[in-house]
Amino acid sequence: MDWIQRMNEAIGYMEAHLTEEIDYAEAARIACCSVYHFQRMFPYITDVSLSEYIRRRRLTLAAYELQNSDIKVISLALKYGYESPEAFARAFQNMHGTTPTAARQAGTKLKAYPRIFFQFSMRGAAEMNYRIEEMKGFSIVGFQKQIRTQQAYEDVPLLWKDAHAEGIFDKLWNYRQDDHPIRGILGVCADGDYGKNEDFDYIMSVVSQHTPPDPMVQRHVPAATWAVFEMEGDPSGIADMWKRLYTEWVPSHAYDLAPIPAIECYLPPDENKNELWIPVIRKA
Repeated sequence: MDWIQRMNEAIGYMEAHLTEEIDYAEAARIACCSVYHFQRMFPYITDVSLSEYIRRRRLTLAAYELQNSDIKVISLALKYGYESPEAFARAFQNMHGTTPTAARQAGTKLKAYPRIFFQFSMRGAAEMNYRIEEMKGFSIVGFQKQIRTQQAYEDVPLLWKDAHAEGIFDKLWNYRQDDHPIRGILGVCADGDYGKNEDFDYIMSVVSQHTPPDPMVQRHVPAATWAVFEMEGDPSGIADMWKRLYTEWVPSHAYDLAPIPAIECYLPPDENKNELWIPVIRKA
């Protein structure tokens, strides 16, 4: 239940700062996870991206103020973080279907998005096959791409499709460390240092001790405890496993998510399974 409490406290922090610059890193700290995991898990749990939730809440409060005060539109725009009254009016129109000026009139229909509160509910009728692994630090080499978190499941499959067409998998395989427990071609989801843009680095890679040539990159993954989830069938099951990880496994197990890159491990087709490697730490 402490996971639910932490998520509600993170929401509380954002609600208290809707008229200010919201620090995603602080919200993630309150939730006891990395910025990457916080931004990624949010749409899985709420069906709306973090930035969209904040936008809706600000425009909900703005509509209330328009109907219950004499505040000027330009002041309201600045209060909720818009650079100009025009930008505010466009966002307001897109959400409410009317202008800020018209919203002052009695009888105007507006939309309201209430604050989110998380509650615990029993789920998980379907089994989740996993194991816990203790792993020393290791290095990966591969090709890195900046991805928008909220578009990950649209952009990442296209990235893999292009990589296959360009023969990138063969290049990666030549660098692979044969004797490492994490096998196959990896999709490594690492934090990007991009502030509020909700981006992360996605690295198509292999475990390797070699120093790669440009434009390939090398990353070191520190020693960690890993929860390893197995999925039979084609790689599309990875997306469903991510959602079940955030909504079923994390709230009900004795581990929190560690601030280390998560790994999607795509095994050879003849094995008919893939793995999701999630770094974890035991809850206090």
